[in-house]
Amino acid sequence: MNAQAPSPNSPFHKGEQEAQTRAGKREQAEVMGQRMIRPFMPDQHRAFFEQIPFIVAGSVDDQGWPWASILTGGAGFITSPDDRELHFNARPLADDPLFSAMVPGAPLGLLGIEIATRRRNRVNATVTDTSSQGTSLTVTQSFGNCPQYIQTREIRFVRAPNSPADCGGTDHFTTLDDAAQTFIAQADTFFVSSYVNTATNPVAEGVDVSHRGGRAGFVQVKGNTLTIPDFAGNNAFNTIGNFIVNPKAGLIFPDFTTGDVLMLTGRVEMLWEDDPDVIAFKGAERAWRFTLDHGIRMYDALPFRADFREWSPNSLMADDWDTAQARQQGEQQRTIWRPLRVTAIDDESSVIRSFSFEATDDAPLHSFEAGQFLTIRVAPKGAAPRTRTYTLSSAPGDAGYRISVKREPGGIVSNHLHDTLEIGDMIEAKAPIGAFHLDALEKRPAVLFAAGVGITPMMSMTRHVLNEGIRKRYTRPLTVFHSARTTDERAFYNEFRTAERVSDGKIRYVSLIGIPQEKDALGKDFDAQGYITADLLRSTLPFDDYDFFLCGPAKFMQSVYNVLRDLGAADARIFAESFGPAALKRRADAKAALIEPEPEADSAAINFVASGFEQHWQHGDGTLLETAEAHGLTPSFSCRSGTCGSCITKKLSGDVAYRTPVTANHGADEVLICCAVPAKGTDTLVLDL
Repeated sequence: MNAQAPSPNSPFHKGEQEAQTRAGKREQAEVMGQRMIRPFMPDQHRAFFEQIPFIVAGSVDDQGWPWASILTGGAGFITSPDDRELHFNARPLADDPLFSAMVPGAPLGLLGIEIATRRRNRVNATVTDTSSQGTSLTVTQSFGNCPQYIQTREIRFVRAPNSPADCGGTDHFTTLDDAAQTFIAQADTFFVSSYVNTATNPVAEGVDVSHRGGRAGFVQVKGNTLTIPDFAGNNAFNTIGNFIVNPKAGLIFPDFTTGDVLMLTGRVEMLWEDDPDVIAFKGAERAWRFTLDHGIRMYDALPFRADFREWSPNSLMADDWDTAQARQQGEQQRTIWRPLRVTAIDDESSVIRSFSFEATDDAPLHSFEAGQFLTIRVAPKGAAPRTRTYTLSSAPGDAGYRISVKREPGGIVSNHLHDTLEIGDMIEAKAPIGAFHLDALEKRPAVLFAAGVGITPMMSMTRHVLNEGIRKRYTRPLTVFHSARTTDERAFYNEFRTAERVSDGKIRYVSLIGIPQEKDALGKDFDAQGYITADLLRSTLPFDDYDFFLCGPAKFMQSVYNVLRDLGAADARIFAESFGPAALKRRADAKAALIEPEPEADSAAINFVASGFEQHWQHGDGTLLETAEAHGLTPSFSCRSGTCGSCITKKLSGDVAYRTPVTANHGADEVLICCAVPAKGTDTLVLDL
């Protein structure tokens, strides 16, 4: 985090600026704030407030405790005489702390929310007048809010909003009883109020109130303590910034089924991005822990009910606490074979078929990065169990895993999957791994090159960029060059075209066909014929700084790599995925340090202790895997290039050298035998094989 002096002219106070800086969003937030945070309401905001039937209000009591409340009056109960004034024709219930807080000069935070459409707008204001006719407010700040994490609901009134309400009584408490804990643990929506008085920036001081939503169970309850993940928002960090300066919060949990409300006030502790609970919770960027001081339960306080309609897509991309904790525990078992059930089978082309999988137990699937691969084990009919690796074509935010497999002539496993596997069948798999993956939030544009079934990691990357665009409101610019022999053999064409449309052109897709058919029209069914050439890249890509990703047959990748290097692309910016012994022949950048090959032994004895035999090995002989296979052993393997980790074997003594750089994680006493040989200085190498 780069320290930055708070700006007194900023619409953000020092706490908000500190949170923005910590998140790396300070400059972006300031530009947004100067443009969007106004001392008046735009006409569309005024019209919005005048149509909503309730508003959420944040206030502070005379003891300095913040509260969040819901004020209801029905459509039209809010009026706006001018762009700096609001008037409420409604009063809160007498037991609501808002009732006493609405006095002239008091600051209020207001959130107008239309939960049927996910629209919401914020206002910070000061009470100017109260009477039996209502309350008048002067606006100090007005700005829109993003619609993320709002579950849609349809509102229906069960009584007149301004009629006297028999709320059924009020409870005051200092501990959460079982009923309150259960309700909070199942909630998918609440509102939070916070406030700060800052002498350094009086323009930005006051009370804020905001919405929080997620999957049911996104609030963790332990006694009087709640832990709430903080998801990607509009980068203003109003609530988090207030917590930094004044760690207090007021929460309201509405029960949209009964009309009850649970109002809490207490203290807050921040959990930042490096906290283990935050790391384990998919979708969380930080979290905060609320400890109750005291609270109020009002029965049937809301004159309306809100029937659930639809989950927010953003909510479904994130965890709940049970899932996060199960995933955290499951991370210790990433190398264990796990049964998966086939849930869907889809033909992507004439030769590529997709298989989707789900877990067979209550534990979540292991997390992965876009571009990584899944190691599976199947038992083809009449053959011993076989292990293979297939790149995931699903994205980290998708439900389940999806692999897309090309039918290979004579391929025992690929043909088994195509011909035999059915929905409901089981396979075994280890957690996804691999060093070939894409960061969806990187600002540098990326260019993806794929041929044949090498398109699978690019599909995962593209889907991931789209999902993160929804979640983060930033879509990394992508250009995808997809080479296929024919349009019939080309996979995911419609998905990529949809990505172009949904991303408003931030994702571009270029389809190259080697052998067009009579039915194929250039410019309609594909974009270019033949190979990826320097001329094609010059005509398609503007001059820029890119990350390049390559996946496909060895000759294809080498050809594209050579073109990129000839055009001046840095070797360090070219990332490639390959399975098998054929590695990309790279040309080092001028300033790059040369990687010296690891020195191998002149001769050594290899002791396969679990199998009871020893083999003499000489410089130039095959790898440890090839030596084992020559003696009839069948150790697990897949990639033969040190990337998948399938061949990890326990080393009991001696050292090894790797003939190719390896990327699979392994311990100091473990060996990737697919590309390892005895190291110089080792006379005897003992393996538990």
